[in-house]
This record gives sequence, structure tokens and C-alpha cells, in this order.
Amino acid sequence: MAGSNYGKVFTVSTWGESHGSGLGVVVDGCPAGLDLCEEDIQCDLDKRKPGQSPFSTPRKEKDRIEILSGVFNGKTTGTPISLMVWNKDQRSKDYSKIADCYRPGHADLTYDLKYGFRDYRGGGRSSGRETIGRVAAGAIAKRILSTMGVDILTYTKSIGTVTIDNKNFDRNAIHKNYLCMPDKEAVSEAEKYLNDLIQQHNSAGGIIECQINHLPSGVGEPVFDKLDARLAYAIMSIGSVKGIEFGTGFNAASSTGLDNNDSYYYDEEHHIQKKSNHAGGMLGGISDGTEIILRAAIKPTPSIRSEQASVNKQGEDIDLVIEGRHDPIIVPRAVIVVEAMVAITLVDMLFINMCSTMDTIKKIYH
Repeated sequence: MAGSNYGKVFTVSTWGESHGSGLGVVVDGCPAGLDLCEEDIQCDLDKRKPGQSPFSTPRKEKDRIEILSGVFNGKTTGTPISLMVWNKDQRSKDYSKIADCYRPGHADLTYDLKYGFRDYRGGGRSSGRETIGRVAAGAIAKRILSTMGVDILTYTKSIGTVTIDNKNFDRNAIHKNYLCMPDKEAVSEAEKYLNDLIQQHNSAGGIIECQINHLPSGVGEPVFDKLDARLAYAIMSIGSVKGIEFGTGFNAASSTGLDNNDSYYYDEEHHIQKKSNHAGGMLGGISDGTEIILRAAIKPTPSIRSEQASVNKQGEDIDLVIEGRHDPIIVPRAVIVVEAMVAITLVDMLFINMCSTMDTIKKIYH
């Protein structure tokens, strides 16, 4: 199976299945000398692990990370970093009834069409547990970014029909509620909305928003490796993401050029500033030094207990009810996954950017 590798200089390769022995990632291109221990990575994995709220799967997994290589005496060695999490609470028998069925909204059918075979136990590589490797690699990338003062803030912007009010925005509230929302009033509304859907054996989707601050200008390569193109590629590679936008995003299509352009002015220190940020911090695929804003649309969890029309391998039309342990909403646990892929992309693009001018190369080697 191709397609499990990402990055050009700072690279990640994820491996493993939802109901296999374990999952992990190999991170290559990390510089030597970065302070790193298992707890630095565990704090991010704890944000995505299951069984933590009434709005996530009851599957109980500690998701304890093990560093197998690339770190010595608390510092990276510059060699590949191999990370692993063992699966402890698989219930593969929960999936035996659907071994010959195609679940609506899942990759069952397309995997069978492509490979003539699939791992029906939780979806195999298409399972959300594949993101363990991404989050672990992202934790390393975030430590690199923190040494440069780059800040990433990611949160739930909306769940179903409930959207946060920016007037109530509280950064400190994001990880103090089950839904990762920075608006306490929206949390209450969203919880009621989700509880109603759970009673109806239904699920919800939502939008994750990410703010990137203090990224230097000049990051991003023209044409095929634009920064927004690489970010879009990274985010769209996450299962359940169905759309992405930057800045004003799709609303720009109904705007005018005069309204959508970001006008410039000089501040008191004669630095160029923008009067707005409709572009989302990038022009021509290159960062301009201002805040980068992106949003990812997450579809509703496809595994629901309501009856759905489907088919099986025997050529029969069937009515399918999906049993087992599933999230009624994916969004809160996907927040840290989006953040991880953003961090991995930024580090990779920053490393590529180091070769963009002769002056920069001379600084490194002189």
C-alpha cells in the first residue's frame, strides 16, 4: 500500500491498524539536540485517545507512547525517531457481523474495489486510530516550532448547527470541556444538540478552526508547493475531512475584489501592515508574516445505530445497523489531529525554505 509517507525534509511514515497489535510512526529529518521525552508526546496523545467523554467511543485505550529509537539522554540524535502505541482493548468480534457488508460512509467498498480484500475490523488503515502516528509526529514538530516562537491554536468552531460566538472566545476553555470549544455558552448548546442526536441513534459533524501566529514571512514554494496547497493536502489526508478553507474562504466567491483585497499601510515604525486578513495570511502560496487562519469541515460519524440501506458481497440488498463502540461525533478528538498535520507541514516547509536564498545558506555555514 503506497501513500503512508508525508513530507520532503521532515518526513513521517505511519503504520498499523485499528485492531492489529499496535500503531506507530517513523519521523525522519528531525534535527539533533531537540529536548524530547515520551511525556512530551503523551500530552498530545491524551487529547485524542478514546473513552474520555460521553461524546466519544467507550473503547478504553491508554495509548501510551514508546520511543523506540532516535532519542538518547532526553535529546534527539538526528537519526529516525520510531514511536509506537500498543493496542490493548480491541473487540474484533464486534465486527464479525459486517465482514461481508459494506458500511455506508466508510471505505469498505473502495478498499475492496482497489485491493480485493479489506481488514473489516474497525476499518484497518482507514480507521481513525491511524491518526495516533500523526499526533505523535505532530508533537515533535510542535516542539521544533516552539523554539522558533511559532504558535498554533486549534479548536472546535462549530458542531452541527451550533457555532461559537467570537465575543465569548476563551482560549483557556478549549481543553476544559469535552468538545474543545472556546465558548462556554456554545458548549452547553452543542451538548444538548449531541444528546438529542444520540437518543435518535444519529451523529454530527462540525468545523475545526486553526490559527497560526508568528510564522515568518516567506514560507511556501511557488507553483505546486504553495504553503496553502501543502496545508490543504495535509488536512485533506485526515479521514472524515470533507473540505478546507483559508481566511475568508468560500465566502470570497460571493464578495467583490474591492471588499476581498487586503489593503496595505505603513505603521509608525514604517512596517507594512494589512487593514484586513481575507487572504488568511498567505498570498501566492507564501506566508506574509500575519496570522494564518484555516478551517476544516468534518463529516458526521458514519457508524450509527440507525438502520441504513446497504449491500453485501453475496449480491443482496440489506438493512444494516452498525453495532460496536463508536464516537457520536469525531470533531473534538480530531482537533489535535488537525493541529498535528499543520505542525508537521510547517516544519517541513520551514526546513525547505532554509535553502531559498544564498544569504540564508551563507548564514548557516558561516
